[in-house]
Amino acid sequence: MIKAVIFDMDGVLTETSHQHFLAWNRLAEELGYILPLEVKDAVRGISRLASLDIVLKAVNADKRFTESEKLVLAEIKNIYYIESIKRFTAEDLSEGARELLELLKENGLKIALASASKNSKFLLRAMEIKQYFDIVVDPAVIQKGKPAPDIFLKAAELLNIAPEDCIGIEDAYAGIESIQRAGMTALGVGDAAVLSNCSIVFDNLQGVYSYFVRLFRE
Repeated sequence: MIKAVIFDMDGVLTETSHQHFLAWNRLAEELGYILPLEVKDAVRGISRLASLDIVLKAVNADKRFTESEKLVLAEIKNIYYIESIKRFTAEDLSEGARELLELLKENGLKIALASASKNSKFLLRAMEIKQYFDIVVDPAVIQKGKPAPDIFLKAAELLNIAPEDCIGIEDAYAGIESIQRAGMTALGVGDAAVLSNCSIVFDNLQGVYSYFVRLFRE
């Protein structure tokens, strides 16, 4: 029996994947590199430092920097990213997101956020949806990032709900794997070819909304 829904943020509740890529690209250009476009999908749903490793490998610079230098680079990227989302409002919420959140609440489900982004709480407030969420997992307390199941298991623990009674919603391959490894049902949002490890994929949250309408009627 489904008792909770756990959302990712970037690419699900709002489309910040482009802002992330632009921030990484700006950093790469300042270091003297041109970032391949395929990096945009490769860094979806994973932590900042894991994303930095992918970025540096993509431009053959993974051996150039020390670990302490990488921490500085990751923070510079985050500054660029924060600059780009400062103007986010409710208008930047994914189409159908508010209706989906209201539907879940009306049917008594708990709602959690399990995002690798450390800026998720800011975005929830900026887009005026913070009130729908029972808990927001702090990625700083998670030992292993996605595709490890830790962040989704932590969400279930904080909600006091068994993982098998949770549905996770993700837009990234690593995120889907994280949900599945946590023992939850996974719903994908986006390109089915990219989310080849997910058996239930929707183009957008409006499709997810219709899925839950049917589920609640059963």
